[in-house]
Amino acid sequence: MWEFWRRYRRKAYVTLGVLGSGYFLYKLYDRHRRKLSDLHTELEQERRSDELIKFLVKAHFENVQRIADSTTLPHVVRCLRSQIERKLDLTHLTERLMKGKDLPNSLTAAQKLELWDRLKILSFTRMVLSLWAATLLSLYIRVQVNILGRHIYIDTARGIGGYGQFDEVDLIDRNDQQQFLASADYLSSFGLPTLISSFEGATSEVLEGKQLKDFFNTTVLHDSVIQILNTFMSMGSPHHWLSFLMPEDSKPNNLGVTSSTGSTDLCNASKFEQLMLEARAVFSSTEFRNIVDTLLKAAVDVLMEDISVLCGDANLTSGMPLAKLLPRIAHMDQILLEEPNRNRYIQVIQDIPEIEIFFTLLYASTAAS
Repeated sequence: MWEFWRRYRRKAYVTLGVLGSGYFLYKLYDRHRRKLSDLHTELEQERRSDELIKFLVKAHFENVQRIADSTTLPHVVRCLRSQIERKLDLTHLTERLMKGKDLPNSLTAAQKLELWDRLKILSFTRMVLSLWAATLLSLYIRVQVNILGRHIYIDTARGIGGYGQFDEVDLIDRNDQQQFLASADYLSSFGLPTLISSFEGATSEVLEGKQLKDFFNTTVLHDSVIQILNTFMSMGSPHHWLSFLMPEDSKPNNLGVTSSTGSTDLCNASKFEQLMLEARAVFSSTEFRNIVDTLLKAAVDVLMEDISVLCGDANLTSGMPLAKLLPRIAHMDQILLEEPNRNRYIQVIQDIPEIEIFFTLLYASTAAS
């Protein structure tokens, strides 16, 4: 036996070494294979979680968008149209002018001139203010929906990423959502009186010296509307116009709802207050101001097309006295603040490429964070 071992021990060692190396390599391979399998399983779970997040967020986001499009925006537009008709009512002016026409001695020349001048200022104010308000409110609500969508995405991702159930995810409370969307009423409920006053001032400045006999063609009217908008937007601080859309203090009690906290600190603020602070940050950005300028110019171009149709394209192209143009201008708020599903201006605003780029970047900025 000893002789056999001595004779074959080298081969035995070699055999044992090969078997040991083979076993070691097998175990190494098996461990690597299991790691790859675990990694593949983890990646598959992440993929399924991502798909679930996208599906759930898309469903919730579309629901919020549907509420905004079918309820919030139509309600806001109706309220605004009603308030503008009431606060910028031209009936008393036109009735007095008609009475003066039927009874020549009932008004002096100076009184007639004063009434016509007032009708001129209020007609342009009513039209340009309606154009500005329709544009800004449409943008305001789109910003709201995108901010809600970002929060829904983050909250859902965190909940599912932590292996929670969707029903257990701490999404924005429905009451906070409703309060946030309802803040679009601020303009018609609180901001309109001072907005009217500001637009009247801008209109008076631009139309000063314009006589009823002066001829207005498409170019003159277009330039006048742009000047009124530019004058208004350049009044006061760079973001003064924001005070007409939302309160400085973004607490629910300033919007007719009850606040859950008195803090303005973002960390301690309620979800509603956080949403309002984020909205204010978006509205105060340079990018948003650029979008506003782009959309207002596009809206003015559509306005010129509609007024040309009302006046007869040839008439406005060649020019017509301001006195004949005023009734058409006074009527434009009805078209500018038509129901959203029939409102050409809101459709034009939504179809402009720059706005899609802006909201894509807005949504992605927080989704990435």
